[in-house]
Amino acid sequence: MPYLRHPNTSCLICSKPIYRRPNELIKSNGHAFCSIKCYGKSLRKEKPCLICGTLIMARFNKKTCSRACANKNRAGIKYKMNRPKDKVVHHQRLILRLLNQRGRKCERCGYSKFQILHVHHKDRNRSNNNLDNLALICPNCHYEEHYLEKSWLNKYNLQH
Repeated sequence: MPYLRHPNTSCLICSKPIYRRPNELIKSNGHAFCSIKCYGKSLRKEKPCLICGTLIMARFNKKTCSRACANKNRAGIKYKMNRPKDKVVHHQRLILRLLNQRGRKCERCGYSKFQILHVHHKDRNRSNNNLDNLALICPNCHYEEHYLEKSWLNKYNLQH
């Protein structure tokens, strides 16, 4: 006849009576599980769906359990309405205004592909959008302006 220990605790998930060594219970603060399956269930983080209350996994920023609940949650939201501080539209208007005023080329080197020109703030303050503070420059000139002095290659005395 095999020797069976008497249960001294119960599983936290299914409440099945189990035996664990006393020092193991102390190490785990009394957390004991009867199987790997119950241990896995204890690690699940669930939260209720905003619409129906069904428990869903609390990850990936999910707020609803299904597409139907997501549609109900979104009902009443007016997209593209009253967007007074739309940075993208403001930036596009700024570029169009500079292109019309200063021509369609880089103000430093004369590069003529206007589609890739960047807006450079001369005082390096992004909130100062006065036209005299702005310059339309190509990506190469913009990179030179901001990063050439900080380049890690400057510590090596490389000659041309």
